[in-house]
Amino acid sequence: MKFPEWVYAGSAAAAFATTLASLPLWRIGCRRMGLVDEPGERKIHLTPVPLAGGLALLTGLLVPLAAAATAACFHWLDGLAGDRLSHGFERRAGQLAAIFGGAIGMTLLGWLDDRHELRPAPKFAGQVLVAGLVAASGVRITLFVPNTIFSFAITLLWIVTVTNALNFLDNMNGLCAGLGVIAAALFGLKAALLDQYLVAAVAFLAAGALLGFLPFNFPRASVFLGDSGSHLIGFLLAVLAILPHFHSDEHPRPLAVVTPLLVLAVPLADLVWVVLLRWRMGRPFYIGDTNHVSHRLVRYGLSRTQAVLLIWAVAAAVGSVAFLL
Repeated sequence: MKFPEWVYAGSAAAAFATTLASLPLWRIGCRRMGLVDEPGERKIHLTPVPLAGGLALLTGLLVPLAAAATAACFHWLDGLAGDRLSHGFERRAGQLAAIFGGAIGMTLLGWLDDRHELRPAPKFAGQVLVAGLVAASGVRITLFVPNTIFSFAITLLWIVTVTNALNFLDNMNGLCAGLGVIAAALFGLKAALLDQYLVAAVAFLAAGALLGFLPFNFPRASVFLGDSGSHLIGFLLAVLAILPHFHSDEHPRPLAVVTPLLVLAVPLADLVWVVLLRWRMGRPFYIGDTNHVSHRLVRYGLSRTQAVLLIWAVAAAVGSVAFLL
């Protein structure tokens, strides 16, 4: 039985609605907890803005996932989606638990950073720990080099790199979340075309949650992602790049392995650029500045909204090249 596409739409819609509904509540809660971004240097907002985005996104992911897992456990959807959804949850239960446990871990790490401004070393150690637990569950990059140690190490490097790439790029309203929507949707479409239905459903779940956040953050922001949100987005995109089998012995597609690099080209290129620039300037790479591509577009005369829209368009165009491979 062909897997019904309505599941993908349903995943996105449920996550969208949950994030949209929960965000005002999280915004109030963050104000009461004092979890806000205060005005200051390199910031354009004049009043404190709640850092509720990560908590709302996590809610938008976990509530629909719990509902779907319950439905699959009791086979409530078997008549609508065959038994493939239930089978998928059963077969990948351990990995799904590790992935969403990692999502909770990255959100918590970002929340601690938002709350206490963690030093770089413990924050990096936390990222490595979460990435290591996910890699230990079997969610690893395994292409071309059949070596467990290499696979584990390259997976850690990939997850930490992508997480920080999105964290670094969270510097304008809507930029990080919009890139997350584009990348998650592209990964979802690619996985759906390869009939990797559970991966596609998770990707569309992430895209829907991010879409539910965007109205509160772009073009004007009544709430920010915070490090909790940017860590969560980066982690999810890193994992979504690993999960699909773009190339296998049964279906050899050697060029298709560059799909993650194309889909995530913009944040990865920006990360490389600013790290090299800060290194040449003799500055620590983890100290923020205004040399990101978004800042440079504004200095060239674009408004912040125009700069974000242009970067979104470039990311969508480059990522779409993956469908030609």
